[in-house]
Amino acid sequence: MSTDHPPRTPRPPGPYRRLLTTPGALAFTLPNLLARLSMGMFSVSAVVMIAGARGSYALAGAVTATGLAATAAVAPWTARLVDRYGQARIAVPATTIAALGSLALLLCVHFGAPAWTLFASYAATATTPNTGGMSRARWAHLLKGDHGALHTANSFEQAADELCFMLGPVLAAFLCGTFFPEAGTLVGAVLLLTGVLLFAAQRSTEPPVHARRAAKSPVRAPGIPPLLAVCLAMGAVFGSTEVVTIAFADAQGHRSAAGVVLALQAAGSCVAGLLYGALRPTGPADTRLPWCIAAMAALLTLPLLAASLTASLPFLAAALLIAGMATAPTMVTTMTLVQRRTPEGRLNEGMTLAVTGLLGGIAGGSATGGWMVDHLSPTAGFGVPVTAAAVALMISLAARTPGTDSCPMH
Repeated sequence: MSTDHPPRTPRPPGPYRRLLTTPGALAFTLPNLLARLSMGMFSVSAVVMIAGARGSYALAGAVTATGLAATAAVAPWTARLVDRYGQARIAVPATTIAALGSLALLLCVHFGAPAWTLFASYAATATTPNTGGMSRARWAHLLKGDHGALHTANSFEQAADELCFMLGPVLAAFLCGTFFPEAGTLVGAVLLLTGVLLFAAQRSTEPPVHARRAAKSPVRAPGIPPLLAVCLAMGAVFGSTEVVTIAFADAQGHRSAAGVVLALQAAGSCVAGLLYGALRPTGPADTRLPWCIAAMAALLTLPLLAASLTASLPFLAAALLIAGMATAPTMVTTMTLVQRRTPEGRLNEGMTLAVTGLLGGIAGGSATGGWMVDHLSPTAGFGVPVTAAAVALMISLAARTPGTDSCPMH
């Protein structure tokens, strides 16, 4: 009697393993993550460096706000050039200008140059290309027609965004505090330039340049304007949450813990993004988006309740961890719709416009959250992200056009 057992069937690889074994995927993903990590470092590094040298957080905040406004104005034009001439031809010189701007800021601060030079230097960093958008464009090119794999790729990219913007400020604060105030800016510039150079060198996965450009700008493409409005409202969620959380922690006498609390929110989003990418959601993305935003609005009531009922920073941290879990699924679904509705040949521009909407919302949300903190209280300020999420929900419901995402343009 034979005791031989039948050969065990090998377990099929998971969705992320299949994704990263796509030819050329790791070669462009790793340097892109390196470049993206620097993006999470620049703002914190600039604030620490300027405030430490000039003794003014107001000046530091004004300089970083100017850089944010310049980025919102310049980024769509940079993305348009990337679509027209290719990632490598545009991203490398654009990144070089941005890196030189960071180094100029460092030198101006170090040698006590007039304040206006800080604004001019930091504004030059606005040419930084949308590295996350370029990576998503490569996935869209490599996985064309495979909606399941593209969903996993978009989820991976969102989780990577959260991870980089969670680790970036921590790394910046460590470098500035351990070595010298300019260390964060210096290392960030080196990481950005190195990452983009290595990313651009991977020509085999670079999306081809279309000979005929789409006549329609993404802004005028059907279904895109309401998505940009949703991004604006979601940016207000992020900007107000950050400011109000810092103010709440400061009021509790634990301002230094604010970064850890916000990192927990990003961690919740990162984990949720990876889980969401491993699933195969049913139904069109156009239908899923309002449900995702509704979940975000509902979960954002938890920080408001934690702040108002307990006034406890640990309870607030737990609430933000849970609330963050709705962020990645919402952003993944939004970016999926942006990809599908953007005219062919304008994908980088379309995704950069979405990021620009987020940046504008972050600026507005930060200002509104700050006003609420100053005139009412940090606890009342947690009502701002709930309201912004509710506005995003109303926009998504009012603009629903079922079926528009079932016929992708790519």
